[in-house]
This record gives sequence, C-alpha cells and structure tokens, in this order.
Amino acid sequence: MNNPDKAVAYFEKGMNCAQSILSVYGPPLGLNEETCVRIASAFGGGIGHTQEICGAVTGAIMVLGLKHGEGTADRDGRDRINALAQDFIARFRRRNSAILCRDLLGADITTGSGLLDARARGLFTACGGYIRIAAELLETML
Repeated sequence: MNNPDKAVAYFEKGMNCAQSILSVYGPPLGLNEETCVRIASAFGGGIGHTQEICGAVTGAIMVLGLKHGEGTADRDGRDRINALAQDFIARFRRRNSAILCRDLLGADITTGSGLLDARARGLFTACGGYIRIAAELLETML
C-alpha cells in the first residue's frame, strides 16, 4: 500500500485529516505514531472544527516542517520553509480551488446541527479525496 492509500485508510478508520497525513509521514521523520495522532488531534475540521484551513493541508505542512524545517531561529531557514508551505498551498488550491474546510465541504460544521447534517449527508466522504491529494503532493515535495 502506498502512502496516499495509507493516509486514506487512516481516515477511514476514524482519524481526522491532519492525523491521517501526519501518521503516515511523521514516523519516518522521527515521530512515533502516537505522537503524530496527539499533535494533529485538534487540526480536524479546519482546526478544531472551525472550518478554517483543511486538516489535510495543515498535516502536510507539519510534515514539510519535519522534513525541511531548520529547527533554529534562523531567518533564512524560516523563509525556505515558508516558501515550501506556500508552494504546497498553491498546488493544493490549484487541484481543489480552495484550502478552507468550509469551502471544500460546502457545509457549516461549526454548530452541532450543522455537523450532524453534514454527517447525515455523507459530506465527509469527500475528505478522503483531499487527503489523497495532499499525500500525492507531499510525495513530490519530500
């Protein structure tokens, strides 16, 4: 099973979008799976179900930081990782026309009733596709 398939499988087993990405790519970069799941736990639903930036995007940016981040306060290093993050975001946006969870889902999950409605309508099945795209983009950037 390739990494995009693994990420989708994690989502289908109940992980959020960010957890699904970070749990596949974090362990080869030095994090254990439990740490990945914990770090990314509040990034689902566009960060704490606020429907801001998609969890697949935030998870992928975490992975880029693990792989290419400097780990210092060096300004040039921050500029390099920020450029990589911007490149990832632009690529994801080109593929999906959006990076915000609210735009990708087309529903309001910030309320209990909205979340229940989105679940009843099966809207979260689309998230597997966004996770796959994020993982495919990561494969080309790592």
